[in-house]
Amino acid sequence: MPISDTLTILPTLQRKVLKLMGNRFEITVVADNEKEGLAKIDDAVAEISRIEKLLTTFNESSQTNLINRNAGIAPVKVDREVFDIIHRSKRISDVTQGAFDITYGSVDKKLWNFDKNMTSLPDAETAKKAVHLINYRNVILDEKKCTVFLKEKGMRIGFGGIGKGYAAERAKYILQQKGVESGIVNAAGDLTAWGYQPNGKEWTIGIADPDSAHHPFSYLSITDMAIATSGNYEKFITINGKRYSHTIDPKTGLPVTGIKSVTIISPNAEVADAMATPVMIMGIKVGLDMVNQVKGLACIIVDENDKIYTSKNINLK
Repeated sequence: MPISDTLTILPTLQRKVLKLMGNRFEITVVADNEKEGLAKIDDAVAEISRIEKLLTTFNESSQTNLINRNAGIAPVKVDREVFDIIHRSKRISDVTQGAFDITYGSVDKKLWNFDKNMTSLPDAETAKKAVHLINYRNVILDEKKCTVFLKEKGMRIGFGGIGKGYAAERAKYILQQKGVESGIVNAAGDLTAWGYQPNGKEWTIGIADPDSAHHPFSYLSITDMAIATSGNYEKFITINGKRYSHTIDPKTGLPVTGIKSVTIISPNAEVADAMATPVMIMGIKVGLDMVNQVKGLACIIVDENDKIYTSKNINLK
Protein backbone atom coordinates (compact mmCIF):
# COMPACT_ATOMS: atom_id res chain seq x y z
CA MET A 1 0.00 0.00 0.00
CA PRO A 2 1.46 3.42 -0.92
CA ILE A 3 2.42 5.53 2.09
CA SER A 4 0.12 8.36 0.97
CA ASP A 5 -2.91 6.11 1.44
CA THR A 6 -2.19 5.68 5.12
CA LEU A 7 -1.63 9.37 5.92
CA THR A 8 -4.44 11.19 7.68
CA ILE A 9 -4.70 14.95 7.26
CA LEU A 10 -5.35 16.35 10.71
CA PRO A 11 -7.71 19.33 10.78
CA THR A 12 -6.33 22.56 12.20
CA LEU A 13 -7.78 25.73 13.70
CA GLN A 14 -7.64 28.80 11.49
CA ARG A 15 -8.45 32.17 12.99
CA LYS A 16 -8.85 35.81 11.96
CA VAL A 17 -9.47 38.88 14.14
CA LEU A 18 -10.97 41.96 12.48
CA LYS A 19 -12.84 45.14 13.30
CA LEU A 20 -16.32 44.90 11.82
CA MET A 21 -19.55 46.76 12.69
CA GLY A 22 -17.43 48.87 15.06
CA ASN A 23 -16.60 45.76 17.11
CA ARG A 24 -13.88 43.15 17.43
CA PHE A 25 -14.88 40.04 15.50
CA GLU A 26 -12.92 36.81 15.87
CA ILE A 27 -13.73 34.02 13.41
CA THR A 28 -12.35 30.53 13.99
CA VAL A 29 -12.84 27.51 11.72
CA VAL A 30 -11.65 23.93 11.73
CA ALA A 31 -10.14 23.27 8.29
CA ASP A 32 -7.79 20.82 6.57
CA ASN A 33 -5.27 23.56 5.79
CA GLU A 34 -4.57 27.26 6.30
CA LYS A 35 -5.40 28.38 2.74
CA GLU A 36 -8.81 26.71 2.72
CA GLY A 37 -9.67 27.91 6.23
CA LEU A 38 -8.75 31.55 5.63
CA ALA A 39 -10.60 31.64 2.27
CA LYS A 40 -13.79 30.49 3.99
CA ILE A 41 -13.32 33.04 6.79
CA ASP A 42 -13.10 35.74 4.07
CA ASP A 43 -16.53 34.67 2.81
CA ALA A 44 -17.93 35.11 6.34
CA VAL A 45 -16.28 38.55 6.62
CA ALA A 46 -17.90 39.62 3.33
CA GLU A 47 -21.31 38.63 4.72
CA ILE A 48 -20.78 40.58 7.97
CA SER A 49 -19.70 43.65 5.95
CA ARG A 50 -22.84 43.34 3.81
CA ILE A 51 -25.03 43.30 6.93
CA GLU A 52 -23.15 46.27 8.39
CA LYS A 53 -23.96 48.35 5.27
CA LEU A 54 -27.59 47.29 5.53
CA LEU A 55 -28.12 48.09 9.22
CA THR A 56 -25.68 50.89 10.05
CA THR A 57 -26.82 54.32 11.22
CA PHE A 58 -23.41 55.78 10.31
CA ASN A 59 -24.14 55.85 6.58
CA GLU A 60 -26.65 58.46 5.40
CA SER A 61 -27.86 56.26 2.53
CA SER A 62 -28.51 53.13 4.63
CA GLN A 63 -32.07 51.83 4.83
CA THR A 64 -32.02 52.35 8.60
CA ASN A 65 -31.30 56.05 8.18
CA LEU A 66 -33.91 56.35 5.44
CA ILE A 67 -36.51 54.96 7.87
CA ASN A 68 -35.33 57.40 10.58
CA ARG A 69 -35.37 60.43 8.26
CA ASN A 70 -38.96 59.68 7.30
CA ALA A 71 -40.20 59.29 10.88
CA GLY A 72 -43.63 60.91 11.17
CA ILE A 73 -43.60 61.63 7.43
CA ALA A 74 -43.98 58.51 5.29
CA PRO A 75 -43.50 54.72 5.18
CA VAL A 76 -40.22 53.53 3.64
CA LYS A 77 -39.91 50.49 1.37
CA VAL A 78 -37.06 48.25 2.54
CA ASP A 79 -35.41 44.95 1.64
CA ARG A 80 -37.29 41.92 2.92
CA GLU A 81 -34.25 41.10 5.10
CA VAL A 82 -34.46 44.45 6.92
CA PHE A 83 -38.25 44.12 7.24
CA ASP A 84 -37.87 40.65 8.77
CA ILE A 85 -35.27 41.79 11.34
CA ILE A 86 -37.59 44.61 12.43
CA HIS A 87 -40.52 42.18 12.59
CA ARG A 88 -38.52 39.76 14.78
CA SER A 89 -37.35 42.69 16.93
CA LYS A 90 -40.95 43.67 17.62
CA ARG A 91 -41.77 40.11 18.65
CA ILE A 92 -38.83 40.15 21.09
CA SER A 93 -40.18 43.46 22.44
CA ASP A 94 -43.52 41.74 23.10
CA VAL A 95 -41.85 38.82 24.92
CA THR A 96 -39.71 41.16 27.05
CA GLN A 97 -42.58 43.58 27.82
CA GLY A 98 -40.77 46.39 26.00
CA ALA A 99 -37.43 45.96 27.77
CA PHE A 100 -35.96 45.26 24.32
CA ASP A 101 -36.86 48.07 21.92
CA ILE A 102 -35.20 48.97 18.61
CA THR A 103 -36.58 52.53 18.93
CA TYR A 104 -34.10 52.98 21.80
CA GLY A 105 -32.25 55.46 19.55
CA SER A 106 -35.17 57.88 20.09
CA VAL A 107 -33.81 58.84 23.53
CA ASP A 108 -33.45 62.63 23.77
CA LYS A 109 -29.78 63.16 24.60
CA LYS A 110 -30.33 66.91 24.98
CA LEU A 111 -32.23 66.19 28.20
CA TRP A 112 -29.63 63.79 29.58
CA ASN A 113 -26.83 61.62 28.29
CA PHE A 114 -24.88 58.85 30.05
CA ASP A 115 -21.45 60.25 30.80
CA LYS A 116 -18.66 58.77 32.93
CA ASN A 117 -18.06 62.19 34.49
CA MET A 118 -21.60 62.46 35.84
CA THR A 119 -21.92 63.20 39.54
CA SER A 120 -25.72 62.85 39.79
CA LEU A 121 -28.62 61.28 37.94
CA PRO A 122 -31.37 63.33 36.30
CA ASP A 123 -34.64 63.64 38.19
CA ALA A 124 -37.33 61.07 37.36
CA GLU A 125 -39.42 63.53 35.33
CA THR A 126 -36.51 64.64 33.09
CA ALA A 127 -35.44 61.02 32.59
CA LYS A 128 -38.97 59.96 31.61
CA LYS A 129 -39.25 62.88 29.20
CA ALA A 130 -36.00 61.81 27.52
CA VAL A 131 -37.46 58.42 26.58
CA HIS A 132 -41.00 59.47 25.61
CA LEU A 133 -40.44 58.60 21.92
CA ILE A 134 -39.21 55.07 22.69
CA ASN A 135 -42.11 52.78 21.79
CA TYR A 136 -41.78 49.77 19.50
CA ARG A 137 -45.57 49.75 19.02
CA ASN A 138 -45.16 52.92 16.95
CA VAL A 139 -43.12 51.02 14.35
CA ILE A 140 -45.77 50.26 11.74
CA LEU A 141 -45.02 47.38 9.36
CA ASP A 142 -46.86 46.66 6.12
CA GLU A 143 -46.19 43.03 5.21
CA LYS A 144 -47.56 43.29 1.65
CA LYS A 145 -45.79 46.51 0.69
CA CYS A 146 -42.68 45.65 2.73
CA THR A 147 -42.64 49.13 4.27
CA VAL A 148 -41.62 50.48 7.68
CA PHE A 149 -43.12 53.63 9.19
CA LEU A 150 -42.13 55.33 12.44
CA LYS A 151 -45.31 57.08 13.62
CA GLU A 152 -43.77 59.93 15.59
CA LYS A 153 -41.43 62.61 14.28
CA GLY A 154 -38.04 62.33 15.99
CA MET A 155 -38.26 58.56 16.44
CA ARG A 156 -35.20 56.52 15.52
CA ILE A 157 -34.51 52.83 15.22
CA GLY A 158 -31.15 51.12 15.60
CA PHE A 159 -29.90 47.56 15.66
CA GLY A 160 -27.29 47.85 18.42
CA GLY A 161 -29.09 45.25 20.53
CA ILE A 162 -29.54 42.60 17.85
CA GLY A 163 -27.24 43.38 14.89
CA LYS A 164 -24.08 41.65 16.14
CA GLY A 165 -26.00 38.48 16.92
CA TYR A 166 -27.69 38.52 13.52
CA ALA A 167 -24.32 39.03 11.79
CA ALA A 168 -22.76 36.15 13.77
CA GLU A 169 -25.68 33.89 12.87
CA ARG A 170 -25.41 34.79 9.17
CA ALA A 171 -21.62 34.30 9.16
CA LYS A 172 -22.12 30.83 10.68
CA TYR A 173 -24.71 30.04 8.00
CA ILE A 174 -22.32 31.08 5.20
CA LEU A 175 -19.47 29.02 6.70
CA GLN A 176 -21.72 25.97 7.05
CA GLN A 177 -22.85 26.40 3.43
CA LYS A 178 -19.15 26.36 2.45
CA GLY A 179 -18.70 23.04 4.24
CA VAL A 180 -17.24 24.26 7.55
CA GLU A 181 -18.47 21.67 10.04
CA SER A 182 -16.92 23.27 13.15
CA GLY A 183 -16.18 26.83 14.12
CA ILE A 184 -16.82 29.89 16.28
CA VAL A 185 -17.93 33.37 15.30
CA ASN A 186 -17.23 35.73 18.19
CA ALA A 187 -18.75 39.20 17.76
CA ALA A 188 -17.22 41.15 20.66
CA GLY A 189 -18.34 38.56 23.21
CA ASP A 190 -21.58 37.57 21.48
CA LEU A 191 -20.60 34.25 19.99
CA THR A 192 -21.95 31.20 18.24
CA ALA A 193 -20.14 27.85 18.16
CA TRP A 194 -20.91 24.69 16.23
CA GLY A 195 -19.29 21.31 15.71
CA TYR A 196 -16.22 20.29 17.72
CA GLN A 197 -12.60 21.20 18.33
CA PRO A 198 -9.96 19.28 16.31
CA ASN A 199 -9.49 16.99 19.36
CA GLY A 200 -13.16 15.99 19.16
CA LYS A 201 -14.20 17.86 22.30
CA GLU A 202 -16.89 20.51 22.61
CA TRP A 203 -15.83 24.16 22.62
CA THR A 204 -14.99 25.56 26.07
CA ILE A 205 -16.33 29.09 26.44
CA GLY A 206 -15.45 31.46 29.29
CA ILE A 207 -18.19 33.54 30.95
CA ALA A 208 -16.82 37.05 31.53
CA ASP A 209 -16.28 38.13 35.13
CA PRO A 210 -18.38 41.31 35.70
CA ASP A 211 -15.46 42.95 37.51
CA SER A 212 -12.87 42.03 34.91
CA ALA A 213 -14.07 41.42 31.38
CA HIS A 214 -10.87 39.58 30.41
CA HIS A 215 -11.00 37.04 33.25
CA PRO A 216 -13.74 34.38 33.04
CA PHE A 217 -15.42 33.43 36.33
CA SER A 218 -16.80 30.21 34.88
CA TYR A 219 -16.69 27.99 31.80
CA LEU A 220 -19.30 26.23 29.70
CA SER A 221 -18.78 23.38 27.24
CA ILE A 222 -20.96 23.99 24.21
CA THR A 223 -21.67 22.94 20.65
CA ASP A 224 -24.38 24.23 18.30
CA MET A 225 -25.10 26.99 20.79
CA ALA A 226 -24.74 30.77 21.11
CA ILE A 227 -23.79 32.90 24.12
CA ALA A 228 -24.15 36.65 24.70
CA THR A 229 -23.25 38.71 27.76
CA SER A 230 -24.43 42.16 28.78
CA GLY A 231 -22.60 43.67 31.71
CA ASN A 232 -22.00 46.94 33.48
CA TYR A 233 -18.27 46.17 33.46
CA GLU A 234 -18.36 47.63 29.94
CA LYS A 235 -19.49 51.15 30.88
CA PHE A 236 -20.66 52.34 34.25
CA ILE A 237 -20.62 55.27 36.65
CA THR A 238 -20.44 55.33 40.44
CA ILE A 239 -22.56 57.91 42.27
CA ASN A 240 -22.49 58.00 46.08
CA GLY A 241 -20.86 54.57 46.13
CA LYS A 242 -23.57 52.95 43.95
CA ARG A 243 -22.74 51.51 40.54
CA TYR A 244 -25.04 52.41 37.61
CA SER A 245 -24.93 50.63 34.26
CA HIS A 246 -24.91 52.45 30.90
CA THR A 247 -28.04 50.36 30.16
CA ILE A 248 -31.06 52.64 30.35
CA ASP A 249 -34.53 51.34 31.19
CA PRO A 250 -36.64 52.49 28.21
CA LYS A 251 -39.69 52.94 30.46
CA THR A 252 -38.12 55.18 33.13
CA GLY A 253 -35.12 56.65 31.30
CA LEU A 254 -32.90 55.86 34.30
CA PRO A 255 -29.84 53.57 34.35
CA VAL A 256 -30.23 50.01 35.56
CA THR A 257 -28.86 48.96 38.97
CA GLY A 258 -28.64 45.74 40.95
CA ILE A 259 -27.22 43.45 38.24
CA LYS A 260 -23.57 43.32 37.17
CA SER A 261 -23.96 40.96 34.22
CA VAL A 262 -26.37 38.75 32.31
CA THR A 263 -25.25 35.86 30.10
CA ILE A 264 -27.80 34.31 27.74
CA ILE A 265 -27.40 30.88 26.14
CA SER A 266 -29.55 30.05 23.12
CA PRO A 267 -29.29 27.97 19.93
CA ASN A 268 -29.53 31.25 17.99
CA ALA A 269 -26.99 34.11 18.28
CA GLU A 270 -29.52 36.79 17.34
CA VAL A 271 -31.85 35.70 20.15
CA ALA A 272 -28.97 35.50 22.66
CA ASP A 273 -27.78 39.00 21.73
CA ALA A 274 -31.30 40.49 21.87
CA MET A 275 -32.22 38.89 25.22
CA ALA A 276 -29.15 39.83 27.31
CA THR A 277 -29.93 43.51 27.93
CA PRO A 278 -33.70 43.07 28.54
CA VAL A 279 -33.04 40.56 31.35
CA MET A 280 -30.77 43.18 32.94
CA ILE A 281 -33.58 45.74 32.71
CA MET A 282 -36.33 43.36 33.89
CA GLY A 283 -34.41 42.40 37.02
CA ILE A 284 -33.48 39.02 38.50
CA LYS A 285 -36.88 37.56 39.33
CA VAL A 286 -38.88 38.76 36.32
CA GLY A 287 -35.94 38.11 33.98
CA LEU A 288 -35.43 34.53 35.16
CA ASP A 289 -39.19 33.86 35.04
CA MET A 290 -39.25 34.97 31.40
CA VAL A 291 -36.16 32.93 30.45
CA ASN A 292 -37.59 29.81 32.09
CA GLN A 293 -40.72 30.14 29.95
CA VAL A 294 -38.88 30.38 26.60
CA LYS A 295 -37.95 27.02 25.11
CA GLY A 296 -34.21 26.57 24.51
CA LEU A 297 -33.24 29.72 26.43
CA ALA A 298 -30.93 29.71 29.47
CA CYS A 299 -29.40 32.44 31.59
CA ILE A 300 -26.72 33.28 34.20
CA ILE A 301 -27.10 36.48 36.25
CA VAL A 302 -24.51 38.03 38.58
CA ASP A 303 -25.96 40.62 40.95
CA GLU A 304 -24.21 43.65 42.47
CA ASN A 305 -23.11 41.53 45.45
CA ASP A 306 -21.55 38.87 43.16
CA LYS A 307 -24.30 36.36 43.88
CA ILE A 308 -24.94 34.04 40.92
CA TYR A 309 -28.45 33.13 39.75
CA THR A 310 -29.15 30.66 36.97
CA SER A 311 -32.18 29.52 34.99
CA LYS A 312 -33.42 25.98 35.59
CA ASN A 313 -31.37 24.32 32.87
CA ILE A 314 -27.82 25.56 33.61
CA ASN A 315 -24.87 23.50 34.76
CA LEU A 316 -21.83 25.67 35.58
CA LYS A 317 -18.35 24.12 35.68
